[in-house]
Amino acid sequence: MNEEKVKTGTTTVGIIAKDAVVLAADMQSTLGNLAYEEEAKKIYKITDRIALTNAGSVGDSQVLIRFLRAQAKLYEAEHNRHITPRALATFLSNVLNANRLFPYMAQFIVGGFVDKPALIEVSPYGDLIERERFALSGSGTHLALAILDSDYKKDMSKEQAIELAVKAISASKKRDIYTGGKRISVVVITEKQIEELSEKEVEKYLKKVEKKANK
Repeated sequence: MNEEKVKTGTTTVGIIAKDAVVLAADMQSTLGNLAYEEEAKKIYKITDRIALTNAGSVGDSQVLIRFLRAQAKLYEAEHNRHITPRALATFLSNVLNANRLFPYMAQFIVGGFVDKPALIEVSPYGDLIERERFALSGSGTHLALAILDSDYKKDMSKEQAIELAVKAISASKKRDIYTGGKRISVVVITEKQIEELSEKEVEKYLKKVEKKANK
């Protein structure tokens, strides 16, 4: 049973800021209508410049993430440069499309910063959509989308993008029964590094969101 855990719902978002890409996700893993885990990992580092969020089958996602990490290392060894988010997402799209008759039940948001910030959605059938502002996946998409549509601004700072991502996930946690968990996971990708925010740092942004909502 543990190896066959399936997330039937989640909320993950990606936001392009002026100097960074921000990925955020809830941390509840569900098995049917059971809230199976409260601290599930949903954001994965692929390289020092690229990470992704996953929604769907945990087992399928983990297999594909291993493929991607191996492909990224091979690319960098062969070409002596970092693989770009677009190249990595294209490889993922090809793998998913080749298996469309017996699909991997997983959806991804690929975010990275190689030369420039990039954000790409990849569906279980290999559809690839490059986003210029933000991307979403999971059962809480419509709730998070309302927040992002309303509050997103071009050339946001890294801090503004983090706050907006936390606000979007928080809104979904309140209303979508399949989005939850003990906290919100946030990863920030810049030209130099990938940083995962601590629970205290995320809580600081969550307090800002709640303070503004109560005004």
